[in-house]
Amino acid sequence: MEVRSALKSQYHAGLKTLHEVIEKCPDAMWNDPAEAAPFWRVVYHTLFFAHFYLQQTQEGFRPWARHREEAQYISFLPREQRPPKPCESFTREDLLGYCKECDGMIDAGVEALDLEAPQCGFPWYKMSTLEHQILNIRHIQNHAAALSSRLRRSAGIAISWVGKG
Repeated sequence: MEVRSALKSQYHAGLKTLHEVIEKCPDAMWNDPAEAAPFWRVVYHTLFFAHFYLQQTQEGFRPWARHREEAQYISFLPREQRPPKPCESFTREDLLGYCKECDGMIDAGVEALDLEAPQCGFPWYKMSTLEHQILNIRHIQNHAAALSSRLRRSAGIAISWVGKG
């Protein structure tokens, strides 16, 4: 299998998992302030950075039309230790739409990347473009898995395994 095909497949798989997590989240959990980061905010963080890091460089990024400043940041510090970043929450429908938009960007986005570049276009990451794309896929899956664990632990809801997209 060619590398670009594998990257596309794993991006699609990660976003399909995240889509299911969004769909299955009970209303009571969506904006629950008891967690270090509300469910919706972890979802938005995941989608924002999936979108952002799908670009070759930070200059190539154009935020989602409905982006809200500060919404992409999360903190897993205890509530009393983290600086407040107030932001109106996104609805489930908002983020299902953004997830679908991100999924629709994958194929063209991966095709446009210079996977041979020894340094990705994000200077705070000292790695090649190919490794950075693998990191981005891992980031999606990490948060999808953490949210899936929240669903199972708090509501007894299981999320399906998606092996490839």
